[in-house]
Formats: sequence, structure tokens, C-alpha cells
Amino acid sequence: MDKKTISADGTSIAYEIRGEGPVVILVSGAMSTGGTVAPLAVALADRFRVVVYDRRGRGQSRDTPPYAVEREVEDLAALIEAVGGEAALYGVSSGGALVLHAAASGMPVRQVAVYEVPFAVYEGGAKERAEYTARLTEALAQGRRGDAVELFLRLTGMAEQMIQGARQSPMWAGMETIAPSLAYDNAVMGDGLVPRDRLASVGAPVLAVAGSASPAWMHEAARAVAETVPEGSYRSLAGQTHMVEPGVLAPVLVEFFGG
Repeated sequence: MDKKTISADGTSIAYEIRGEGPVVILVSGAMSTGGTVAPLAVALADRFRVVVYDRRGRGQSRDTPPYAVEREVEDLAALIEAVGGEAALYGVSSGGALVLHAAASGMPVRQVAVYEVPFAVYEGGAKERAEYTARLTEALAQGRRGDAVELFLRLTGMAEQMIQGARQSPMWAGMETIAPSLAYDNAVMGDGLVPRDRLASVGAPVLAVAGSASPAWMHEAARAVAETVPEGSYRSLAGQTHMVEPGVLAPVLVEFFGG
């Protein structure tokens, strides 16, 4: 990241820009940095001025406690101001929940696209989120970062054998480093349910996308977003999972953001 902006609470937010054209800011999800969405930025850079950034508390960005979702909304506001005063937003997973929150706050957002925001639309989803919140809060309070990462990976549905394999991988140390930010993404997701009142105040057009190979509830969540915002649409990407391929997603975003 070769650029910095300062958020309202004084936190330094690191970002970089690729390409020229209308501004599109990419927002990563949990356990991710700006580098996670960098391949998508490359795929969009021939049509847009694409901004990739490290969310607070991860990568090259700083952090200022105590955390509140409003601080991350202010981070996006600072980025928008730094790159021209208006932008379209794209968020993946819990990053999608963040951009919807930001758009509902009334900042100058041209369009919003989200990919598989994991809102709970299945029976027991809210209870599962509450249990995860309690256990995550306890693990982080006790400094058990590895356990916090395990909790998150189980929440995503990863098999126990794969989780234990990940613990032995060279990537695990980096995952533990970023583990405190899991509380941030959890706060962004709220109680896990579709925030219908907030979504009803989103003024920008919204595209909600899901992969056809993802669980059915992911599609239901995406449809719920599209149906709740005043101006929403829904797309399904053939053969895609939660780990969507940039080359498949990019043309859909180009059509939406360029329209």
C-alpha cells in the first residue's frame, strides 16, 4: 500500500489505486486484507479507478480502540474524500455488510455491489451467531487468538480436519495476528439477521450476488438484500462458491458499475 489517509478518529488507513475512470472501492471480509481483493482490482482496472485498502486493525492500516462499526464507516468516508468525493462500493462477505452500512449512512456512494453477505435467513441462524459472539469474545479477551480463528473457521463450515491442518500451516501465524479483527467483522454483522430497517434507507442502486455452487441460504440472503433495498437486483454466478473467481465476477461488476 503506497498511500495513506487519516480517518475521523486519527487512524491511518493504507490504500492503493489501480487504473483510471470512475472510482470503485473494494472492501474485504473477515480474516482478509486489501491484498485479498487485489486480483479483482486488477481485473477491473482497465475500466475503473480501483481503490484497495487495508481495513483498520489489519495489514498496513493502524487501529484506535475502542472499536465501533461507525469508525469503519468513517474510514470509508475518508477514503472517498481522498479519491475525489464520490465512489461505488463493492464488499465481499462481511465486507458487504460494511458497505451496506456505509451506504445507508448517506455518504456519497454511487452504486453498491455485494457478494454473499452471510446474513442468517435459516432457522437457528441468529442463535448460532449469538453463540459464536459469546465464544469469540471470551477467546479474544483471554488472548486465545488461535482458538478465535478456529471458531471463525468452524462458523464458515470448514471441516475439523482442515482446521487442524491449517493450524500446522505457515499461514497460521498471520491468521492469529489478524484474529482481533474478527470481533470487528462480527460487530459489522450485528445479530446476523438481514438489517431490513437499515437497508430500506440505502439510496444507491444495489447488486447482490451469490455463487450457484454456494449453499441455498446464501442465495436467500442475497435475494433478501436485493428485495429490501429500494433499488436492488440479484445475480447468481454459475459454478461459483464463496471463494469467487475474479475473472467471473469482474464482468458482472463492469456491467453494473458502468451502467
